[in-house]
Amino acid sequence: MPRWCINDLGEKTDRIDWECSCLQGMCGACAMVINETPALACETFLKNIKGDELVLRPLRKFPVIHDLIVDRSVIHETLKSTNVYIGEYNPKEKEDHEHQYTVANCLKCGLCLEVCPNYTDGKSFFGAVYANDCFLVYARNTEKATDIHKSYAEHFASGCSKALSCMDVCPMHIPTLSSMAKMNRK
Repeated sequence: MPRWCINDLGEKTDRIDWECSCLQGMCGACAMVINETPALACETFLKNIKGDELVLRPLRKFPVIHDLIVDRSVIHETLKSTNVYIGEYNPKEKEDHEHQYTVANCLKCGLCLEVCPNYTDGKSFFGAVYANDCFLVYARNTEKATDIHKSYAEHFASGCSKALSCMDVCPMHIPTLSSMAKMNRK
């Protein structure tokens, strides 16, 4: 078995650059495509890889910086441009604390966007990460509720085909379908 790798330029190398931070599935920095499956590298074990070859690719829906390092700033830019942040905590009377806590665990790793058949460039459809953050803000700030619901309808509800592949790859097991159901009832 060869001891070399091929980098993003097709050249033999013994080192491939990638990001990591926590090494325990809590930051999302090491998100990549491993043998055609989007996953966090730190939570993927070689003993579970089928076949004799390991193929690592960068997330294809984000600009590649170098090797396996991608620029996921579009995730934060869409949240910022649509004013999706809690601001002053001003909750509704009846709260779903358990679901809010689960949704707040999102790593913003981009795996949900990688598998989403509707997400392409982040210009009109913002994906599951956006839907979950909309629910979180909607539930925690009554003053922003109307604006958030309009933004959700425009940038998520109208473009989601309900493939739900986002839920299959989420390392935090966020039930996006539940967020969607709660937002669609409003």
